[in-house]
Amino acid sequence: MIGFVCWGALTAAAALPTAAQESTPSLVGSAAPDWPQWRGPHRDGISAETGLLQSWPEGGPKLLWKVSGIGQGYSSPIVVADGVYITGDQDQELAISAFTLDGQPRWKTTNGESWRNSYPGARSSCTYDDGRLYHMNAHGRLTCLDAATGDEAWAVNLLEQYDANNIMWGISESVVVHGDRVFATPAGAKGLMVAYDKRTGAAIWATAALDGEQASYSSPILIRVGNRQLLVNGGLKYVFAVDSENGDLVWQLPQVDPKNTVNTTPVLCGGRLLLTNSSRGYGAAFGVQLGDDSASRAWTSELSISHGGTIGVDGRLYASSSRGEVRGWVMIDAATGKPTQVSDLDGGSLIFADGRFYCLTSPGLMTLQELTEAGFRTAGTFRLADGKDVWAHPVLCQGRLFLRYRDTLSCYDVRR
Repeated sequence: MIGFVCWGALTAAAALPTAAQESTPSLVGSAAPDWPQWRGPHRDGISAETGLLQSWPEGGPKLLWKVSGIGQGYSSPIVVADGVYITGDQDQELAISAFTLDGQPRWKTTNGESWRNSYPGARSSCTYDDGRLYHMNAHGRLTCLDAATGDEAWAVNLLEQYDANNIMWGISESVVVHGDRVFATPAGAKGLMVAYDKRTGAAIWATAALDGEQASYSSPILIRVGNRQLLVNGGLKYVFAVDSENGDLVWQLPQVDPKNTVNTTPVLCGGRLLLTNSSRGYGAAFGVQLGDDSASRAWTSELSISHGGTIGVDGRLYASSSRGEVRGWVMIDAATGKPTQVSDLDGGSLIFADGRFYCLTSPGLMTLQELTEAGFRTAGTFRLADGKDVWAHPVLCQGRLFLRYRDTLSCYDVRR
């Protein structure tokens, strides 16, 4: 049996703090509407939409449209108003494509070179803010584009500017944009995290380097703790928090896995930070207790959660783990770190909306899951792909489910 939960009323309240929760650490969301960045409005994989199908008919929800030729990649789309934006590698270049909500092409442009090494394809998603798109390619080239036309306003290479090394499978960070700034994590000798003026591309601050630190594959989140807004991310050796106003390093903690190769995007759940790292031989999920200017590890669980990511709902963390204390799809208590298996389906990525988990397995099975006392109950499935490495995370916006596999983007109607 799974620990007590109000099974019929799973919510995403942690992402939207009330006045009574102001003293509790909280996520800082995007000022843009819809699904404007990696993992949604608050970077937590949670949609606030309602009125969605609670179960799917045989064969899955209605396919509205499908477009191919977007380029190879593992990045997810973003959706704002009537615009859909997605990246893909085409031959020697990284392409950024814009479509209407109905799948009609608007424009296509490039952001430097494609990634042609191990696991070729685009990595990072775009970030939308105030009529512009921001994107960093696998070689550290950060660009700002006009979202209406694709015209480039400015660009800078972070690896070159901050004396940073690329990583085995290419830079994969989806940058944060907030206020008048865009933030990124080069983790180089001349800067751990950096801030630029989002309009001009002028450098504002750079956090002092951490000795021996290197970027990993996670993207930062922005949280409010006390009177600060902190950028939280993880690298090869540490997880860390940086003051978004001045770039000061507020705290750092060593990673659990000494051979860490893959981090997932941090999650704020139940007032705690939940982080993961993994390598081929080990993996860990760990909870971090936050103070105004400090952090301490509260618990550690041996789990191997990779790029499928995690989400936090009602004080519990959900993800898929390939090894450790529990395998399969797991639920982790944010207070204690205790994991419980909720499904033995193949692992993958997930998002949450309207009381349902949308779980896409790495072999390409898209599933809709309801959480019950016995674990996940499958409320619908369909086959997106019959293969492997289906790694692009699902996106849900305006009653539509967007799924990417290789060079094809598909859109499904999941409205009641």
